Amino acid sequence: MRLAALLAALRPVLPLVLGLSLGCSLSLLRASWSHGAGEDPCLGAAGRAGPPAGGAQPEAGDGRPGQGHEDFRPRIVPYYRDPNKPYKKVLRTRYIQTELGFHERLFVAVLTSKATLNTLAVAVNKTVAHHFPRLLYFTGLRSAKVPHGMVLVAHGDERPIWLMYETMYYIHQHFGSDYDWFYIMQDDTYAQAEQVKALVTHLSINQDVYLGRAEEFIGGDEQARYCHGGFGYLLSRSLLLKLHPHLDSCRNEILSVRPDEWLGRCIIDFLGISCISQLQGQHYHTYELAKNAEPEKEEEEEFQAALAVHPVSDVTLMYRLHKHFSRIQLERAYQEIQELQMQIRNLTSLTPAGEAGLTWPVGINAPFLPKTRFEVISWDYFTEQYLFSCPDGSPKCELSGASKADVSDIIESALEQLNSRYQPLLRFSKRQLLNGYRRFDPTRGMEYTLDLLLEAVTQKGHSHVLVKRVSLVRPLSKVEIIPMPYVTEATRVQLVLPLTVQDLDFVANFLDMYAMNTLDTHDNALLTLLFIYHPYDAQRVSQVDVFAGVKTMVGELEKRYAEVKIPWISVKTEVPSQVKLMDIVSKKHPVDTLFFLASVWTEINMEFLNRCRMNTISNWQVFFPVHFQEFNPALVYRGEQTASSSTDFLRDGHFDRHSFAEACFYNSDYMTARTKLAADILDRDEVLEGMEVFDVFLHYSGLHLFRAVEPGLVQKYALRSCNPRLSEELYHRCVLSNLEGLASRSHLAMALFEQEQANST
Repeated sequence: MRLAALLAALRPVLPLVLGLSLGCSLSLLRASWSHGAGEDPCLGAAGRAGPPAGGAQPEAGDGRPGQGHEDFRPRIVPYYRDPNKPYKKVLRTRYIQTELGFHERLFVAVLTSKATLNTLAVAVNKTVAHHFPRLLYFTGLRSAKVPHGMVLVAHGDERPIWLMYETMYYIHQHFGSDYDWFYIMQDDTYAQAEQVKALVTHLSINQDVYLGRAEEFIGGDEQARYCHGGFGYLLSRSLLLKLHPHLDSCRNEILSVRPDEWLGRCIIDFLGISCISQLQGQHYHTYELAKNAEPEKEEEEEFQAALAVHPVSDVTLMYRLHKHFSRIQLERAYQEIQELQMQIRNLTSLTPAGEAGLTWPVGINAPFLPKTRFEVISWDYFTEQYLFSCPDGSPKCELSGASKADVSDIIESALEQLNSRYQPLLRFSKRQLLNGYRRFDPTRGMEYTLDLLLEAVTQKGHSHVLVKRVSLVRPLSKVEIIPMPYVTEATRVQLVLPLTVQDLDFVANFLDMYAMNTLDTHDNALLTLLFIYHPYDAQRVSQVDVFAGVKTMVGELEKRYAEVKIPWISVKTEVPSQVKLMDIVSKKHPVDTLFFLASVWTEINMEFLNRCRMNTISNWQVFFPVHFQEFNPALVYRGEQTASSSTDFLRDGHFDRHSFAEACFYNSDYMTARTKLAADILDRDEVLEGMEVFDVFLHYSGLHLFRAVEPGLVQKYALRSCNPRLSEELYHRCVLSNLEGLASRSHLAMALFEQEQANST
C-alpha cells in the first residue's frame, strides 16, 4: 500500500526525471566523442583549426585570441620608456584639426608674367580669388611690385620651364602636407571657382590624379597625353609627393618649350601617369574661346558647362565672362530652389501636420514663436523718408545710409516679383510707400511688410490705382568662417586705470581683485594708474594729496610682490576726456603694447584677460566688451538677502550697452587712428571732449570693431558721477547707464508697489 501511494505521488514528476537523465547521458556521450584521440576533421592541410560554426573565433588556452585574430580583441599595451634615451615632451598642436592630420581641400596656383601681372592677374584676383580658400600668384620677376590684395611669389627667373619647376618645388615644400588637391592655372584662364570646388569634393583623395584637358604630344606616343596649361589642371596630393623626388631629374633631362608639356612628360616618364579628362564619373569640361567672341551670345552647351575658358585676351573680357557665368549660376540656383520647393510641397501632405504645416516661404524656417511676452520681436515702422525706431532712442530720424539702401532694394524687389507674377496681364509701377514694417527674426532673417500705392496698367492701356500689401523675407545666408590672423594667449596686457576723486571708494576693491587674479596667478598683466587731478586739488597737492591713500596701497602691493612695479601718471584737467588721457599713456609705452582700458568698478580676472588677448589683433581688430552691471541691491533684494550667488548673478543685472569705458587695443592701432583724427580736427582740442576711444576707432580706422557681451567682466553696482562738462552725447549715455542699472522692471514695480502700500497706511 505504501509503495502504491509513493508511485502515485511520484507519477507527475516522472517525465521530468526521465528527461533530465536522458539529457545528461547524451551530453556525456557527446563530450567523449569531442575529446577523443581521433583526428579533428576541422583541421586543414597546414594543421590549423578553421573557424567554428556560428562565427566564434578560436581562442588560445589563456583566453587570448588565437593566432591571426589579434585584431578582434583590444589589448592594453603598457607604456615603456627607454631610460637610456632623454625624455622629450610631446608637442601638442593648437588645433585638433592639425593634430589629427586633416588637410584643407584645395590650393590654387596662378602663373603670371611681367606683362600681365597688373592686368590679367588683377582681374583673376577680383573675379575668382575670394571663392578659393588659398590662392597664390607665381612669377619669374625679381623684386616685383605686388598689387594690392594679392600674395605673389617671385622666383627671379622668367624662363617658362624654370618657373614651372620652381613653382612645383615651392608648392610641395610649403603646402604639400596641408592640402589634398592642387589646381594650376594661368592668368589668361577664366575658371569657374564654384565648379572647380564642386569637382574636387566628388573625387577620392587616395588616387594619383592628373586631370585636365588632355592633349597629344607632337610626334609622340598616342597613348601619352599631357594637360593643357591654358585650361588649368588638377593634381592630387599623392601625385605631388611622388613627383617631388624626380623634379631635379626632369629639369636636367627633359627638353621642352612649353611648361605644361614639360610637366606632363615628367609625370609620364617617372610616374607612368597620363593626363585624363574624366575620373570617377566627373568630367573636366573646357571651352576654347574664339577671337572677338561675345560671352553673352555664347549659347552652346559646351560653353555653359565649361569649368575653364581659354584664352582670355584682355581684362574686359575676363569681367564679362565672370558676369555671364555668375548669371548662369544664379539661374541654376533659382531653378534648384524652385525644384526643392515643389518637392517640399509634395511631401508636406504626407506629414502629420499636413498642408497646414507648410510655412511661407517654402523651405525657410518658420517664424519664431515667443513663449512669453518678453520674447516678442517688435516691428520697426518706416517710410521712404523716415525711420521711427532710431538707434539713439529718438522717436523719429531720417532714413539714410544702409537703411535707406535696404528699403529701396526691398521696394524694387517687391515690384519685380509682382510684375513677374502678373505680366503680361498687368504692369505695376510704384507711386508711394504708404507703410513699411520690418523686424529681424534670428531663426530666418529680416522680415518686411509693405503697404504700396501702385498703378496697375492693363494690356489695353487702362490704368487703375490700388493699394496692395506684400510680405518679403531676406533669409539668412550661409554662415562663413572669416579667416583671422593667428594670436596667442601669452601676450602681455597693459592695464590702464583712470582715477578721479569720485572713484576713491572703489580703488581698494579693484587692487584686491587685481592682486588676487593676476599677481597671485603670475598672469602676464601690468597695471598703470592715471591720477586725474582737478586744478584746485592740483594746487594743494603739496599740502593735501587726494590720492595719498591710493599711493599708500600701491606701495604695500609693491612690498608684498617684490618683482612688481605699479607706475602712476598724474594729470591735471577739468574735463577728463578719454582720448586726451590715452594720448598721454600712449606716448609712454611701446607701439606693440596691448592696452586694456579699464574702469575702477571692473573686477579683473584671468578669463577675461585671455579673451582680451584673443579678440584683439594688431592691424586687424579692436575689442570693446560690454560688461555685466549688477543691479542696485537695495531695490533687488529689499533686505531679503545681501548679495547674489556666483551662479545666478546674470539674473540680478544687465549688460550695459551704453558704456564704452572698457576697451582692448594695440598702441600702434591707436596711434594710426589718432594721427588721422589730428589731421581732421586741425588742433581743435575741444572736439576731443566729445569723443571716446571707441569713436576714434570707429571713424578714423579701417579695423574691425568687435563689440560683444562679456559675462566674465562683472561690475558691482555703483552710481556713476556724470560730468556735465563732457559732450551732450557722452553725458546722455552716462545718465542712461545709471537709470538702466537701477533694477529690472519687475523689481522697480515691486518697489513702487511697496512704497504706495506704505504711503497708504
